[in-house]
Amino acid sequence: MNKNRQAPDLWLLICILALLAIGIVMVYSAGSVLAFHDYGDKFYFVKRQLFFACLGLAAMYFTSKIDFRVWKKYSKIALLFCFFLLIIVLIPGIGVVRGGARSWLGISSFGIQPSEFMKLGMILFLSRWLSKQDYDITSFTRGLMPPLGLIGLAFGLIMLQPDLGTGAVMLGAAMMIVFTAGARMKHLGFLALGGIAGFIGLILTAPYRLKRITGFLDPWSDPLGTGYQIIQSLYAIGPGGLGGLGLGMSRQKYAYVPEPQTDFIFSILAEELGFIGGLIVLLLFAALVWRGMRVAMTVTDGFGSLLAVGIVGMVAIQVVINIGVVIGLMPVTGITLPLISYGGSSLTLMLTALGILLNISRYAR
Repeated sequence: MNKNRQAPDLWLLICILALLAIGIVMVYSAGSVLAFHDYGDKFYFVKRQLFFACLGLAAMYFTSKIDFRVWKKYSKIALLFCFFLLIIVLIPGIGVVRGGARSWLGISSFGIQPSEFMKLGMILFLSRWLSKQDYDITSFTRGLMPPLGLIGLAFGLIMLQPDLGTGAVMLGAAMMIVFTAGARMKHLGFLALGGIAGFIGLILTAPYRLKRITGFLDPWSDPLGTGYQIIQSLYAIGPGGLGGLGLGMSRQKYAYVPEPQTDFIFSILAEELGFIGGLIVLLLFAALVWRGMRVAMTVTDGFGSLLAVGIVGMVAIQVVINIGVVIGLMPVTGITLPLISYGGSSLTLMLTALGILLNISRYAR
């Protein structure tokens, strides 16, 4: 293990801060109309975003200074706490329903999403568990099934809310850790087939999910219902062209694109800043993922390597799903764009996780 560096990966830090700055600007631009209509203050969303950005940056600075190996000691406690939150959020009168899902804990407009905490808690615990030198993950029954059972339990609790998008991100990041830890491809192949069958079952057992699929395949079959979000998103992206209509000049944020400051903020960004603006954001995410994976490959500590893979995987999967939904390549799932979209607990937890990644980069070769 190398001695602690004087500073974390500079390019990784630049990507994080650049995306966060773009996000704050776009939250104001995309959400000002809705904020003024609903709250009488066009700065409502951006003021809250600035507050959580400052809170998240403080958390990122804190976690970037703590030796990442310290989290190995507290990973079990963190996971148990996350399971506790996932259970109590399901209790009527305690969990708050927003957007049709009982996935919030809080008072009035302030709240946290326990499923966001579970993403990081699961990554921490799996990284510790699977990095043990005597753990044989190549064995299907003794090595692979125990972590899969734990992941399945967390995914099941998230689906009871229900929140398929967040559950998919947690599941994807966890499986990236399992793959990196050395699980056999044939085992993962069989599990993938079972996962596809289970995914189809989830869709068929919930009529609203089936409608989302049909709306995704042919949004014009129900332009005012299931296809509305995708159609309005594409109406925003199309006119943006190469250079965009100009910052603040979006037309689709005037009550056409639903929740333009959260799930569909990229469509407003593409409308105002065009192909060039959208490409810059995607390149920044690509650079962040590249630098993060470079850290994972060059750090000599097994726990740190798996932890870096999980954090980078969490970011990458969330970006792919969000952009895929916005441009019509995936069904609507309700996933925010990391560091860009408006959100309190999601932004704070993401910056906290990236602070851990920055600390791991101090030990990379």
